[in-house]
Amino acid sequence: MSANEPSPAAGADDREVAIRVESVSKCYQVYARPEDRLKQSIVPRLQRLVGRRPRAYFREFWALRDVSLEIRRGETVGIIGRNGSGKSTLLQTICGTLTPTAGRIDVNGRVAALLELGAGFNPEFTGRENVYMSGVVLGLTQEQVAQRFDDIVAFADIGEFIEQPVKTYSSGMYVRLAFAVIAHADADILVIDEALSVGDVFFGQKCMRFLRKFQETGTVIFVSHDATAVTALCERAVLMEAGQVRMSGDAKTVCEAYHAATYDQSVRTPGARRASERGAAEPARQDVRTERVNRSALRNDIEVFRFDADRAGFGTGAATIADARLTDADGEPMPWIVGGEVVRLEVEIEVHRELASPIVGFLLKDRLGQPLFGDNTYLSYQDQPVRVGAGGALSARFEFAMPILPPGHYTFDIAVADGTHLEHEQADWVHDGLVIESHSSRVSTGLVGIPFREISLQAREGAA
Repeated sequence: MSANEPSPAAGADDREVAIRVESVSKCYQVYARPEDRLKQSIVPRLQRLVGRRPRAYFREFWALRDVSLEIRRGETVGIIGRNGSGKSTLLQTICGTLTPTAGRIDVNGRVAALLELGAGFNPEFTGRENVYMSGVVLGLTQEQVAQRFDDIVAFADIGEFIEQPVKTYSSGMYVRLAFAVIAHADADILVIDEALSVGDVFFGQKCMRFLRKFQETGTVIFVSHDATAVTALCERAVLMEAGQVRMSGDAKTVCEAYHAATYDQSVRTPGARRASERGAAEPARQDVRTERVNRSALRNDIEVFRFDADRAGFGTGAATIADARLTDADGEPMPWIVGGEVVRLEVEIEVHRELASPIVGFLLKDRLGQPLFGDNTYLSYQDQPVRVGAGGALSARFEFAMPILPPGHYTFDIAVADGTHLEHEQADWVHDGLVIESHSSRVSTGLVGIPFREISLQAREGAA
């Protein structure tokens, strides 16, 4: 029986297991010189014929050693570890592209995998030909691929390049098409290995929306060096080190251990402060660093792009979000913002059917689609709804201090609904309609930075 065949004796409990890895090892033969490979194929045989102990012309490298783990149906499991820890080798054995040296793997369900860039496509084939080839490999019939082809192309959004050889594609286009295929393969298990960092912010958000939806019913294995991504997406995580499982548990705990191992320090729980250090709160003072930081490369410069009303979205059509912009206190559009600065988000809405109790809201998301913060108008107007009839318009304004953002792209979702906070009809929701990009930042950890009022450091000499 092959390593990837399900066990015929699987019981009722086994049916709840999507993947079972039992004592799996993978060994490679590493040769110091090319001629040693030829010697290894000939000399040991001759030595056996004359009764001598055969000599090995290679050294063994164990990419995996006695790895065991179990992933249940519906789980999202992250695999994390340094380069060379065995993460990708483990995924390839699970997907069947590598045969383990020892051990057994049972996979129950159809697997769709997005492994390292370049895996799965023939570079000489066109995008169209590769879609059909990959679809069949993933278990679809030619007819099923044909029925879904237009949706796959629309998801990938690579335009006329679908008819060009994939060897002409950029890395971003390659991943777009590969992800689009597996997103339409009706898979039970989705395996993703360090691929979602390639591509623009809009495609990244599209992938995250698909992943969140897939997580409702499917099993996901997600491999990344990004502990924040693993914590955000996964319920459970596995820490790999030197080809072995060093730790398995909830994602937060495992990622903390990974950080500790990376920086060669243990995770410490801070103790209570001494009573002498706890006193009455001092009056808040202005952070004197602000002026200095704003004159340096540490200033958080955030570029603001124009609102795109044609971005993907959904709704009944009772209203349309026509525009959204970030402005200063005087209503002037801001092409650039400094982190910590007070800004206004202004939203303009065209109303096509009467809205009895309109609610306008927004959500700022990072590259993983994680909501950083947002708000809506419901609480402010629940007692006095702002009714508007067909042909009218709505304007909403949110004023806040922009957090200090780590470098990268961020997107605003803008939405308008009719009803209450718990029961409403979504009139229009625009995904990623407004994009901002943080170009530099002094944030050292966390998803965002808060403009602090004061940070101080004092020293006291010990008693003589």
